[in-house]
Amino acid sequence: MTSIDQADQDAVREQVRARYAAAATKVTSGQGGCGCGQPADCGCGDGCCGTAATAEEAGFGAELYAALDRDQLPDTALLASLGCGNPTAVAALHQGETVLDLGSGGGIDVLLSAKRVGPAGKAYGLDMTEEMLALARANAAEAGAGNVDFLKGQIEAIPLPAATVDVVISNCVINLSTDKPAVFAETFRVLKPGGRLGITDVVAEDHLTAEDRAERGSHVGCIAGALSKGEYEAGLTAAGFAEVSVTFTHQVGDGLHSAIIKATRPADATPTATATVLAGRSTLPLASDSSCC
Repeated sequence: MTSIDQADQDAVREQVRARYAAAATKVTSGQGGCGCGQPADCGCGDGCCGTAATAEEAGFGAELYAALDRDQLPDTALLASLGCGNPTAVAALHQGETVLDLGSGGGIDVLLSAKRVGPAGKAYGLDMTEEMLALARANAAEAGAGNVDFLKGQIEAIPLPAATVDVVISNCVINLSTDKPAVFAETFRVLKPGGRLGITDVVAEDHLTAEDRAERGSHVGCIAGALSKGEYEAGLTAAGFAEVSVTFTHQVGDGLHSAIIKATRPADATPTATATVLAGRSTLPLASDSSCC
């Protein structure tokens, strides 16, 4: 298994944090977003990412949500939407459920989830970026959402007790993690028995090697760390999930797709070891991370 040491993981994580902090700052200053929806070589400098992500890169951003959903949200939540799908539609949320959004950004999926689960339910957003958390909390206040809570933390170490969440969602975030087995294990841990995972993410075709993906990362936003379809399925299965499915929805690059990923935590299952999962692909390649996010 190819891995990177803790110092390198921390460096990659800081690159991601800085990129999304800049994206949040641009939104709050009225300049639009800057994230995975932007060209990979754009960066976040003045004059480069001055427009919203949806105007720059097909397959990312708020345009992936139905008009009815967009009409219910603050403009700043839409501008900060940098994902590759609509996980709230994927997860089929129900009244009274507790939902957790991994990498919640400006809060678009948390706010939509809060409406779907209703006053008896709860929607948590987890993000490591202070600027995004501040933007999300402001968006929640503007939307009048009283059943939401935004938490600071990393998706590899979720700050919630075990077996407390009905549904975990995420929108184009897990590909950014430097330790995907930890994300899968933590997701399994916080889900209640019988709980479910319904996310969207960038996923590679199985024939692309890690080197192929890293090379493409310098040209298409935020794909250097994408797992292949087979790796995603193997990783979730090794973490204990059942009914795992990975379905491509639309192409976002050469051999790379936005995908819907679903899985359930069996009612009688316990976590399994994930340390040797993913056939040598548990971490992000470093070749082009700095040009991505």
